[in-house]
Amino acid sequence: MPAHTTTSFHRLTSPDEILKALTAKGVISENNTREILRRYDILLQKLEKSRSASGNENQQKDGVSLTVIDVLASLNLTRADSPSRILDEDTLCRLMAEVWRIPYRKIDPLKLDLNQVTTIIPRSFAFKNLMLPLSILNNTLTVAMANPFDHEAINDISRASQLKVEVVFSSRTDITKYITEFYGFRHFISEAENRFGDAGVDLSNLEQYVRLKSADEVPSNDQHIINAVNHLFSYALDQRASDIHIEPKRDVSLVRMRIDGLLHTIYRLPRKVHPAIVSRIKNLSRMDMSEKRRPQDGRIKTSKAGIEVEIRISTIPVAFGEKVVMRVMDPDILFQDLDKLGFTATDLIRYNHFIKLPHGIVLVCGPTGSGKSTTLYSTLKELSSPTLNITTIEDPIEMVHEDFNQIAVQPAIGITFATILRNILRQDPDIIMVGEMRDLETAQNAIQAALTGHLVLSTIHTNDAPSTVIRLLDLGVPAFLIQATLVGILSQRLVRKICPYCKEAFEMEAEELQQMGLATRQSGTIRLFRGKGCDRCRGTGYHGRAAIYEVLAFSEEMKHLTNGHVGLDVLRQQAISQGMITLRENAVIKLLGGETTYQEVLRVTWEQM
Repeated sequence: MPAHTTTSFHRLTSPDEILKALTAKGVISENNTREILRRYDILLQKLEKSRSASGNENQQKDGVSLTVIDVLASLNLTRADSPSRILDEDTLCRLMAEVWRIPYRKIDPLKLDLNQVTTIIPRSFAFKNLMLPLSILNNTLTVAMANPFDHEAINDISRASQLKVEVVFSSRTDITKYITEFYGFRHFISEAENRFGDAGVDLSNLEQYVRLKSADEVPSNDQHIINAVNHLFSYALDQRASDIHIEPKRDVSLVRMRIDGLLHTIYRLPRKVHPAIVSRIKNLSRMDMSEKRRPQDGRIKTSKAGIEVEIRISTIPVAFGEKVVMRVMDPDILFQDLDKLGFTATDLIRYNHFIKLPHGIVLVCGPTGSGKSTTLYSTLKELSSPTLNITTIEDPIEMVHEDFNQIAVQPAIGITFATILRNILRQDPDIIMVGEMRDLETAQNAIQAALTGHLVLSTIHTNDAPSTVIRLLDLGVPAFLIQATLVGILSQRLVRKICPYCKEAFEMEAEELQQMGLATRQSGTIRLFRGKGCDRCRGTGYHGRAAIYEVLAFSEEMKHLTNGHVGLDVLRQQAISQGMITLRENAVIKLLGGETTYQEVLRVTWEQM
C-alpha cells in the first residue's frame, strides 16, 4: 500500500479530489460535480441528521467521520457513462480504490472465520475504527477498513496481534454490518457456552455417558441462544440459502448452508451449545423437546422484508446427537410465473395443454431438491381461480397458501395420502395435488380421482420422464388404467446460472463438446459464456439456479406401448420420435443461450442412449 501522510490523506479524501477523480473516470458529469460541491455541506448535515434520527446504534458508535463517498451513495445517482446503473456505495469504493491504488475487497461472509474475526481485536476497537479482520496467512493479517489511511489504528492492531498487517478497502456499510453480525453472534455463543461451566463429557447418541445435568446448563429459552438462532435465520435469508444444516460432531457443532445447490460451511460452534440450539429450534417448531431418539418434523413461520417465509424443520438422531435440517420455503421462489421457470417455448405449450385438461394425471419427477415443489406450486398458482376448488395433500405442507385447501399427512393417526384421497372426493374438488405417489394404494386412489373427472397433479421419484411409466407398472398399476388416466409427465433438474455480474464470452470447438457428449448440432467454433468469479457470486461464477425440463405427452403411440413387457429404451425412443426434448438437450439449449456452462450441464445431466 502506498504511504500517505496525514496531510495527503485529507487531500486525497477531500470532496474536491474525490469528485474530480470520479469526473475524470466519466461516472459523474461535470454539472453534477459542481452542484454536489455547491450543496455539499447541506447534504452532509442532512445525512448526519438522518443517521442520528434512525437510532442505529452501530452507526453512532463508529469513530470514522462521514465522507463524500457516503454522501454520494445516499444520493442514488445514475452513472454518467451508463444511465441504467446506479452509482452505489460498492461502485464508488471500487473506483476510489483504483485511484488510491489500494486493493478493494467486497466482504464475503461465507469466507470469514468466526473465531479469527472476533478474537484478534475487540468489538469496540473494530467499531471505533471501522475495521474487520478477514484472514491470517503466512503471518500476515488482512484487515478491511473504511479508512485505509488510518496508520495509527493499523500500527495498533499490528502491535497487538504481532502480525504484519495488509489493508484492503471496503465499504462502510459492509464493515458495519459484519462487525455487528459476527461480534454479536460470537457474544451470544460465548455467553451461552459460559453458562455450562465445566460440565464434563457431553452426551451423544453414539458414545453414551452418564452425566447429571448441572444447574447452569444452558436452557433453550436463554436469551443468548434465542439471539443466536434468530441470527442463523436472518443470515440464511440474507445469503439466499435454501437449507440450513446444524450437525453435531465430536468436538464442534457444524453449521452449513446450501446456496445455489452447494453446501457451504458457515460456523464451527462449541459442541456445548448444540443441544440448546436444537432445543430452541424444536420449541419454535412445536416439536417434542424431550424426544431425542426419533426423527421429528415441524415448521416455523418468519418474515423477510415484510414477506412471510416458512421454514420446514427436520430432526434426526445421528452419531453425536441430533442433526437439524431446515428448508427455507421462500414464496418468491415457490410461486413463479410458469414462463419464468425455464421451459422452452415448445415445452411450455405442451405443459400448459396438460394442466388445462379437465381430468387426468400429470406427474412431475426428479430427485429431492430438483425444484418439483416450485413447479407444482407455480402450476397451482397459474390454475387458481374463484371458480375452482383446489385441494392439496402434502407431507408436510411446504408453503401455506390461502387459495388452496391444504391437508397435511399424519400417519400416526391414520391420515395418509391414500386415506385422504378416498375421502377427498366428497369435498367437491376440481384439481387435486398429491405430494407424492409412493405406493400402489395412493396410485390407485389418484387414478380413481382422475377417472371420476378430476385433474390430479403429483410427484414420483424416477430418473426421467419415460421411466415413470415403468415405475407405475412396477408399483402394480394395471396398464389399462395408466392408458386411461395419464396425460403427461414432466422430469426436471436444476442447473446453476452464470453470474450476470462477471459473465464473459469464450470460444470452444463444437467437436470438443461433442466428445464430451454435448450434441450442439453446430460445427466449427461456438461462442459460449462463463463467470469469471466476482464478489457478487463469491468467486464461483454462478448466481441463482434455473430448471431444465423433459416434457413427455402420453400420446396414443405411448399408450399402445404401455404394457407389462415394455422396455425403457422402446419408450424413450418413442418419446424422442414424437418430439420430446431430453434433459440434456434442454440443458444444451441453455448452454448455447448463455444461461449456464458446459460443466454444469455435465454435472446435472447424463447421456441417454
